[in-house]
Amino acid sequence: MCVIKNLISIFLLISAISTKAQQDNFWLYGKLKDSISVVKNANIINLKTNKGTFSNDFGDYKIIVSVGDTLQFTSVQHKTVYRIVNDFVYRSEILDVFLTSSTYELDEVVLKTNDLDGFLSLDLKKTPEDKRAEALKKTMNFSNVNMKAIYNGDYIDQRVRPPMNNVDPTAMFAGAGGGVSIPVKFSERLWALRRNLDFKTNFPKKLLSEFGEPFFENDLGIPPEKYYNFLEYCNPLGIEDLYRQNRKMEMIGILKRESVTYLEIIKNNKE
Repeated sequence: MCVIKNLISIFLLISAISTKAQQDNFWLYGKLKDSISVVKNANIINLKTNKGTFSNDFGDYKIIVSVGDTLQFTSVQHKTVYRIVNDFVYRSEILDVFLTSSTYELDEVVLKTNDLDGFLSLDLKKTPEDKRAEALKKTMNFSNVNMKAIYNGDYIDQRVRPPMNNVDPTAMFAGAGGGVSIPVKFSERLWALRRNLDFKTNFPKKLLSEFGEPFFENDLGIPPEKYYNFLEYCNPLGIEDLYRQNRKMEMIGILKRESVTYLEIIKNNKE
């Protein structure tokens, strides 16, 4: 009889332990919502076990918890929420949570009036000088170039008539109507010169835009007011042609190599 009582006691103890273990660990399901819709990709952490999960695209989540655990719900643009797993939650195994949107307040901005005097001559002295703009203006100054000068290859034989384009469909009928023909206004060479001049004018800006000022100032050590002058210094080495041919690594190698010599020249001129 004593043995039977001991077996019954052991059985009851095992059942109690099993029941307690089941109560200590169970799957908790729930859904996260806010005032607009479900909240997806929210972070749910069990602060007791430091284990967590995320809500799916439908706002649903599941996590292993026990009675007495504290759950933390966090999401971007929502206030953090804490929930304690109690007996009611244990019996239902469901915990839906409503998240409140966060409100971000910007710091106060004070608009100050300028300290300009209203006189152009005085206000210009207070305006900081844009060294890069002034350097570009000096570098790309073509005012001293004689645009009327004739160079080799510019000669046009006036005895050679330019090709004529007939644009009137009635020109094929001799005597039936007037034919209109328009000469070619600009030669291909003239357009090529204009394109080349436009590229040369915008080439420094393209390099600054693509490689950024830190490349010239930090990697090459070129002062901001010397950017365009340095590019003009390197131009005879064919950096424009390398850029057009997309051989940019070779061009960068030239810039890095010549920056050493250029900086020495600047230093010697200052001394």
